[in-house]
Amino acid sequence: MKAAYFMEHGGPEVIRYGDLPDPVAGRGDVLVDVYAASVNGADWRVRQGTYAPLARFPHVPGRDLSGIVAAVGSEVHEFAPGDPVFGVCDVGQEGAYAEKIAIRAAIVARKPAGLSHPECAALALAGLTALVSIEDTLELKSGETILIQGGAGGVASIAIQLAKHIGAKVITTAGAANHAYVRALGADVAIDYRTQDFVREAADCDAVFDTVGGEVAARSFAVLRSGGRAAFIASGSSAPPSPRLDVVSLRPNVGRDRPHLERLVALVAAGAVRPPEITLYPLSEAAAAHAISEGRHLRGKLVLMAR
Repeated sequence: MKAAYFMEHGGPEVIRYGDLPDPVAGRGDVLVDVYAASVNGADWRVRQGTYAPLARFPHVPGRDLSGIVAAVGSEVHEFAPGDPVFGVCDVGQEGAYAEKIAIRAAIVARKPAGLSHPECAALALAGLTALVSIEDTLELKSGETILIQGGAGGVASIAIQLAKHIGAKVITTAGAANHAYVRALGADVAIDYRTQDFVREAADCDAVFDTVGGEVAARSFAVLRSGGRAAFIASGSSAPPSPRLDVVSLRPNVGRDRPHLERLVALVAAGAVRPPEITLYPLSEAAAAHAISEGRHLRGKLVLMAR
C-alpha cells in the first residue's frame, strides 16, 4: 500500500511517500480501504517528537479516517466488506495516512450517506473531541455563557455549533478575516485576538473551552465567574493548574467509542452540526499539509485523500 510516513523526528520535510506492507485485520478488527484522513495537531507534534519519542520506525501518522471495509476479523459480525465507515484510532494507535488501516471494529461507525468521505474524516476526531469537551467534561447548559478559544479551527468550529445547539451564549476568538465564518457557525460574539484583549471583552463566563494553549490558556481563567470551569485540549496530557481556588481546570478524556460517533452523526442529521470548512490535499502531499497545520492559523480542517 501507499502511505505517508517518516523514519525520524523532525520538520515536515521528514515525511516520505511510498510503499509499506499492507496491515492485517486481527480477530476484532476491520481492515479499511482509506479514502480520506484528516490532519490533526497531534500528528505533527508526534512527528516533531514533542510527545514521547517514538521507539519504532517507519511511523505512519494519522488518527481519524473514512473509507470502505475491505475485510473483517473472525469476531466481527456488525460489518461486512463494502460497508462505508469512519472512525478514530485507538489511543496510542496511528496509521490513517495510508491506503489501508486495521482498526478495532468497536470504535468505528457507519458513514452516513449524506456526508462525503472527506467530511466524515474532518468530523471524526474533531467532533469526538468537541462532544467530550462540551457535553461530557464542561457539561454546558442552556443559558450559560462560554468562551471558545480559536473558533475557526476544526475542533472549535464544531464546539461553537454544539454550544449554540445546547442553548448557550457563545463568545469566540478568531482573526478578523474569520469573523463571518465563526458567526455563521453560531458565535454570538467574535473577538479579534490580534487587536482585542479577550479578558476585557469576555467577562463573567460560565465556561471556557481552550484549543490554543500557551499564554491564551493561562489567561483564560481570568474570564470565568466564581464557580466556573475551563477545559483545555492544547496544554498537554493534563490541564494547566488553576490559579484560582473558585474555578475548575479540566482536561477532557477523549476516549474512542462508537456511541459518541453515532451521537455526532445524529447531530449532523438533525442539522445541529455541520462539518468544518475543508481543504483537500493528496496523500502524497502530506508534508505540505503538515507545514500549513503547524502554522496554527488555518480555518477548518485539512484532509488527505488516499484514493
